[in-house]
Amino acid sequence: MQITFIDTEESWKQMLPLSYTRPVAEVRVGILKVHEKWSKRFSTENIFFRSEDYFQNIFLAPTEKTLTILGNVLPTEKVFNSIKELKEDEALSYQDQIIAGYYDKDESFDLGNRKAVQLDELHQVAYPWDIFRVNGSEIKKDFDLLTKGRKSEPINDQHTKTYGDQIFLEKGAKVKAAVLNAENGPIYIGKDAEVQEGALIRGPFALCEHSTINMGAKIKGDSTIGPHCKVGGEVSNSVIFGYSNKGHEGFLGNSVIGEWCNLGADTNNSNLKNNYANVKMWDFATGGFKDTGLQFCGLIMGDHSKCGINTMFNTGTTVGVSANIFGDGFPRTIIPSFAWGGSSGFTTYQTRKAFETAELVMKRRSKDLTEADKAMLSHIFEITAENRVWEKK
Repeated sequence: MQITFIDTEESWKQMLPLSYTRPVAEVRVGILKVHEKWSKRFSTENIFFRSEDYFQNIFLAPTEKTLTILGNVLPTEKVFNSIKELKEDEALSYQDQIIAGYYDKDESFDLGNRKAVQLDELHQVAYPWDIFRVNGSEIKKDFDLLTKGRKSEPINDQHTKTYGDQIFLEKGAKVKAAVLNAENGPIYIGKDAEVQEGALIRGPFALCEHSTINMGAKIKGDSTIGPHCKVGGEVSNSVIFGYSNKGHEGFLGNSVIGEWCNLGADTNNSNLKNNYANVKMWDFATGGFKDTGLQFCGLIMGDHSKCGINTMFNTGTTVGVSANIFGDGFPRTIIPSFAWGGSSGFTTYQTRKAFETAELVMKRRSKDLTEADKAMLSHIFEITAENRVWEKK
C-alpha cells in the first residue's frame, strides 16, 4: 500500500517555523513522527509527501494515485477505520476540511466529484504548540503501538529505582542509578539510549534511539527527546525533534525544539506570564499573534538554530531556522530565520557562515550537509527575507 501525506497552504504555514524544513507529517509528537504512526497502522513503508516544491529533492513525491492523508492528522481508531473503509469515489472530511481520499499525484486535494464521508471528531497538530499540548497522550498511544506483544530489556542496575510497570527498554538501552516513575504514564527508552546517574524521570516520557539524559537531569512528564540528542537540566512537557542538544542546566518547558539545535548552558525559557493570562504566539499564516488558548507556552525553535550561554527566552517566543541568539536580556518574542544577535538587535546570519556551522555540527553526528540541504536552506533564506526587518533600513 502507498500513502501520501499532503500539506495544504494553510496547514503548512500554520506549522511554521518547524515546517520550513519538513512536511508537516515529518513532525515528531509522542514517540513517533506523524507519518510513522500511520505507516505502522497500515503496515507499509511506501510513504510519499506532497508539500512545498523545494522539498522534492529531500522528501519523495508520489508518482501515481495513492491514498492521500492530510499531514497534520493524528490517527485514532475511529479515523483509521474510516480511512480503511473509504472507496475511491469517496473523501473523508471534517467540517470544511478534506482529511483523506484517493488522489492522483498532482490532483487538487478537494472534494471534486467525490462523495463526502463526514467525521464527527478529529485530532490534529495544527500549530506548533499543539505538539506539546497533546504529547503526553500521543506517548501513551505510541507506547502501546510499539510495545504490544513485546518484552522489555531488563533493568539490571540495583541502584535504579522504578515505580509503575509501564517502563520499556529497547535493545542496548542503559539506565544507571536513576529514578523512573511511570505511575502517571509510560516511560520508553529507545535503542542504544542512555539514562545517566542521578536522573529523575516521570512519565509519560520517551527517549529515542542513541540519545542521552545527562547526570542529574530532571525530566517531568509529557516530554519527548528525539534521536541522537543530549539533554540535561530541567525539562517539562517539551519535545526535541532530534540531533539537538540541551546538555546543561537551565529550564525548558512547554516547548518544541527542531533538529540540529543547541541551547547553551543555563538557557531558560519562561512558560507562564506573570499575570497568568493566555499566551499569544506568532501565527505565520496570518502574520500576527494568535491566542493559543494555553496558559503555559514556552519556546518554538526551528532547525539549525542556536543560543549562547545564559540566554533568556520570554513566554511564547518563536525562533526561525538557523538563527543564532546570544547576549543578556530578553530578545524579542519573534526571531526571524537567519537572525544573528539578541536583545540589543540583530544582523543577518549569511548562508555561507550558516553552512559552515551546520557542516561542523552535522559532522559530529557523522552526517553531511548535502547540496539538497543547502538548496533548501538557501530557499528558506530567500523566502524569510521579508521578516528580517533590519535589512530594509
